[in-house]
Amino acid sequence: MNEMPREITNFFLAMQAGKIGAEALMACFAEDAVYVEPFTGETRRHEGNEAILKAMALGWEMPMVDTRLEVLSASVDGAVVELAWACHSPSIPGGRGSGRNRFVLRDGLIVELVTELDP
Repeated sequence: MNEMPREITNFFLAMQAGKIGAEALMACFAEDAVYVEPFTGETRRHEGNEAILKAMALGWEMPMVDTRLEVLSASVDGAVVELAWACHSPSIPGGRGSGRNRFVLRDGLIVELVTELDP
C-alpha cells in the first residue's frame, strides 16, 4: 500500500470527530469541491463547501455508536487517491458496512470525493 496522503488522513480524523470536527473537515476541501455520495439511498452530488457541510451534517443527526473505520486498501496515482474501507459499528445491520472512496487532490485540498457503497 502506498503511503496515505496527509489530506486523506486529516479528512478521516475530522469526519470521525463528528460535529466538533466540522471546521477541520471543511478545511480539507477546496471551496469549489464536489462530493458525490449514496447515503440517503440515492446518489447525490454536492458542490461547494456549504453544500458538502450540509451533506456531512446529516450523519451527525443520527450518529453511529462505537464506530471504527478501517482502510482495507489504498492506491495513490498522482493527485488521485482510491481506497477501500470498512465501517464497523453496532448501528449498522450486521455490524459492518464497506465501500470505496475516490479522492482528487489539488494544492493540498480535496477537490473531488466520490463515495460508493459495496452491495
